Amino acid sequence: MSKAGVPETSGSSKVRDKTRQILWAKAAGRCQYSNCNRLLIGDLISGNRDINAALVAHIIAGDKNGPRGDEIRSPQLVDDIRNLMLLCYDHHRLIDVDEVAEHTEDRLLEMKASHEQRIEILGELTEDQQTHVIRYGAKIGSNESPLSFENVRTVVLPDHYPADGRSIGLELIGCQFEDHEESFWTFQQENLQRQFRDKIKGKIETGEIRHLSVFALAPQPLLIELGRLLCDICPANIHQLKREPKGWGWVQDSTPISLQRSEGKHGAKQVALKLALSATVNDGRIYKVLGGDVSIWSITADNPHNDIIRHSDDLLIFRQLLRRIFDRIKAVHGEDVCVNIFPALPVSASVEVGRVWMPKADLPLLIYDQNNKKKSFIPTLRIK
Repeated sequence: MSKAGVPETSGSSKVRDKTRQILWAKAAGRCQYSNCNRLLIGDLISGNRDINAALVAHIIAGDKNGPRGDEIRSPQLVDDIRNLMLLCYDHHRLIDVDEVAEHTEDRLLEMKASHEQRIEILGELTEDQQTHVIRYGAKIGSNESPLSFENVRTVVLPDHYPADGRSIGLELIGCQFEDHEESFWTFQQENLQRQFRDKIKGKIETGEIRHLSVFALAPQPLLIELGRLLCDICPANIHQLKREPKGWGWVQDSTPISLQRSEGKHGAKQVALKLALSATVNDGRIYKVLGGDVSIWSITADNPHNDIIRHSDDLLIFRQLLRRIFDRIKAVHGEDVCVNIFPALPVSASVEVGRVWMPKADLPLLIYDQNNKKKSFIPTLRIK
């Protein structure tokens, strides 16, 4: 197949139909040029869904005088699947007409191998590896926090793939309340509970949803509430947005997180749990809110910062410590106290607080949030 501006070499006609079919299968009908991946069947402009928009390109030209051609190798590789790429018109022209010198044999072979390896990995996914992608965004301060499915859908690969090729959104855009107002927390909590009930809860109970991949950006109390709704009955991967390198993927070669757990004094009137992973929380800020007669328990990091959660194992370490400290607080203080939570946590750890908490076994929680307008921690949501 040829188009204006892209020369049809003599080698193109020597590619057998069988070889073309194998190439189509290996490329999954998509352009193999790096970061293109355009589907080459159908045309959105004309509405013709059956159009073939693909071009079979030679890495070593089928003619010795063609791009990257060679007197000896060109005739040898003219019908060799290892020497062929499936390309869209724009990238076929780029490698054979506009930027021939920049597109060396090694560069094109690397593109082809990368694309075909990715297709092979995706092709091995089975039905039981599907996951339902959950997006939850809520207003943080004066900033709205939308989450795009396009930005997160590939993060679940290669262990899972998005069920139905879409996600479940729990966002609430356009809330007029601000987070220093009590109405903000009441409104956001009710909205989250209703959306969760309508879109997710029933599907978990009927078995339609068997695994979740959670992507969330919201104030920490609401993330804890989301975790409470999710609980730990349905298997879930809770993802963390990192600043460096920016993205939702885990850093595979990261150093394991180092956390410390400390106990508070016995016999105090009130109980506080300080969770300081992303920033330091001084005890004086807690005394300012609760008074001096308070037992402060804590999970803290050696070097708190926003990107401290870099691997899923870091979340597991945090979960295990939190489970033990919930149990220990109850053993020390009995069942008639409320645990005041003061969090400075990455989003994934905030969600895990709610998932670790067990409604029938653990003490009620009152979640505080640092508010810039109030210049203090303020009480937000109660979990009981």
